[in-house]
Amino acid sequence: MIALLSSLDFSLPLTNPVIIFALVLFIILFAPIIFSKIKVPHIIGLIIAGVLVGPHGLNLLKRDTSIVLFGTVGLLYIMFLAGLEIDLAEFKKNRKKIFVFGLLTFLLPLICGTLAAYYILGYSFLSSLLLASMFSTHTLVAYPIASKYGVIRNRAVAMAVGGTMITDTVALLLLAAISGMAKEQVSPAFWVQLGLSSIVFVCIVLFLFPVIIRWFFKKFEDSVSQYVFVLGMVFLASFLAEAAGIEAIIGAFFSGLVLNRFVPHTSALMNRINFVGNALFIPFFLISVGMLVDVKVLVKGLGAAKVAAVIIVVALITKYVAAWATQKIFKLTATEGKMLFGLSASHAAATLAIILVGYNIIIGETATGEPIRLLDEDVLNGTILLILVSCGVGSFVTEKAAKKLALQENEQVPEIEGEETKEKILISLAYAEIATDMVDLGVLLHPKKSNLPLYGV
Repeated sequence: MIALLSSLDFSLPLTNPVIIFALVLFIILFAPIIFSKIKVPHIIGLIIAGVLVGPHGLNLLKRDTSIVLFGTVGLLYIMFLAGLEIDLAEFKKNRKKIFVFGLLTFLLPLICGTLAAYYILGYSFLSSLLLASMFSTHTLVAYPIASKYGVIRNRAVAMAVGGTMITDTVALLLLAAISGMAKEQVSPAFWVQLGLSSIVFVCIVLFLFPVIIRWFFKKFEDSVSQYVFVLGMVFLASFLAEAAGIEAIIGAFFSGLVLNRFVPHTSALMNRINFVGNALFIPFFLISVGMLVDVKVLVKGLGAAKVAAVIIVVALITKYVAAWATQKIFKLTATEGKMLFGLSASHAAATLAIILVGYNIIIGETATGEPIRLLDEDVLNGTILLILVSCGVGSFVTEKAAKKLALQENEQVPEIEGEETKEKILISLAYAEIATDMVDLGVLLHPKKSNLPLYGV
């Protein structure tokens, strides 16, 4: 036994894949349990756990390719679920609200962020514009909280999801333009190529994917095969989006919208999709975000602290003002306004992508040969802290708003009372091979706000 233990490598960071995976699983298991005791949302618990075990904490885990892989899968899974679970009727009904909120939550941070970076931090106009575009984006880190409380069909959630698509798409297009300007590579041909490739991507996903999905679901009824097929379509759409020159999260969201019509919200397949995502992929993403955070940057000098403070304050205030203005324009409730802010406050994936691109662009060098970057190390470190703070604020606000919305929905008078109707839903269970499908059909037919029971025959 001693010889066996001595043969194992326990040096830090851990390199044994079995130990690494076991540690991550125990973090996923115990972090939400521990932090729920002190009323901290489980999402923040996983991010803090990532900070502790990451390279800037206890250095138990290295943020290597495996962590990045599972983290990327988790992010795409969040965007896929957002498209899959959204109420399409509510989404279409609120499309004008979504467009207005998307513009507000993009333009306000962009304008204010550019002015702050230019006049307060003293960056060049191009660097200030790129830094401000990072403020404009947001990631639906807190979306699983809204899903947990069953309020994803609320109009505020639909607006936040739609706004994410607008802000991230425009911000990433702006990133492509600014990086091209810095390298002097932007030309009319670039925009023509990007436009054509984007049109081809949208046509493939919206018109070809439904044909393939419909054929597969009719041909194969095995639950495992259907789940693997769904995942395959999600990541194929994400790859096609990247090939078209846009962000992979856009492809994941579009695949969710397409599959929305084929996967009933109350079905065994939907249960499997939610279970695997919430149990494995999404927690991996949150832990990987935490592993990026280096809290020691605050003591590395006044410059880093000043940049971090400006980034955090401007990013959160402008997102709050955008949500508040949208609430007033469309007469949303105060709770819905908080839900808008909570879901749009978190910065993670697109934010990090923009900053890393800016950090890696070399625009010159000093007299001593040091590279001059479009965005310096202070911005990079400040952005990492923004990820931690914004995800914390967004999760707390979303959890509080989701609880209130869930209570308000429960207090509403049901539209259909079981005692007032003569109708009954009977499910035939005579044949075992179709019993599962019959139960799914019965649940699908069951009115959402009804006490009407289901009867097995």
